[in-house]
Amino acid sequence: MTSSPPDSSPGKRQAAPRPGEAEQTLRRLEWTTIRRLDGLLQGDYRTLMRGHGMDLADLREYQHHDDVRHIDWNVTARHGTPHVRVFTEDREMAAWFLVDLSPSIDFGSRERRKRDLATDFTTVLARLLTRHGNRVGALLYGAGVDTVIPTGNGRRHVLHLLHSLAHRPPPANTGTTRLRDLLDAAAGVIKRRSTLFVVSDFISEPGWEQALARLAQRHEVVAVRVLDPMEQTLPDLGLLTLRDAESGEQLLVDTHDAGFRERFARLAAQGETQLREGLARAGVDTLELVTDDDLVDALVRFVELRKRRSRLSSGSLPTHLKRAA
Repeated sequence: MTSSPPDSSPGKRQAAPRPGEAEQTLRRLEWTTIRRLDGLLQGDYRTLMRGHGMDLADLREYQHHDDVRHIDWNVTARHGTPHVRVFTEDREMAAWFLVDLSPSIDFGSRERRKRDLATDFTTVLARLLTRHGNRVGALLYGAGVDTVIPTGNGRRHVLHLLHSLAHRPPPANTGTTRLRDLLDAAAGVIKRRSTLFVVSDFISEPGWEQALARLAQRHEVVAVRVLDPMEQTLPDLGLLTLRDAESGEQLLVDTHDAGFRERFARLAAQGETQLREGLARAGVDTLELVTDDDLVDALVRFVELRKRRSRLSSGSLPTHLKRAA
């Protein structure tokens, strides 16, 4: 059984949005979040989509400030001097959102659920990218992959995406999440090299790591992990009903018991380590979004981290190759 954090309201279902609610939500996000990001990123939104939409155009000798990740080691070995692959970049950037909306995503220990955070992130980034002329699409996963939204651009397309996120089929307890089904479906649907944002809490059956790694071999993949603080540590709340959001199984526990809270935290830490190791093995960058954190702050931190890593990578050519260059 896949564990999930406590759910204080079993059986709770998201209300169907009222007419015009998608427009109201997008307008709210444009005023409160997207405008702030535009000012803070100042064009650095492209860093979120680093490495996508590139076609090999030529090979040439390595020059100072070239990205060492573009070195072609086979050609370098044949010629005895480092050579880099030169790419042409598409004017139009393509991004896909692979959104896990399985039952465990409904959890939230405070006012904001993981589902709300996943929806806000997807909407904000889709609108930010389409405002700059880029195309976005989505695959949505509930009990399975039930919605595919082809790439499009413009505000109306983002509204369609937001409407699809909000109008979900009634969730069903059909067993544990199989995240690899979403990733395998994406591999079949998305043929052109793109940037993929995998938005999930990664509470899933095993096997998704290999599927994620296969996607990362062809696409630029960012794992967007949504989580809630109570998934890591339980507060002292006395008697509490823990409910598996996917199977519906319930268990009454005494959170006043310090030993139980310690065991919960230890198991959560072990799961955290395994998850981070799985993402690292897949070779993807990870953006963590927490329900009690500010979305703008999280995105800006992620962009700054990517910029620093890119600068370090560009300056990390081995000494013997620097001499050869």
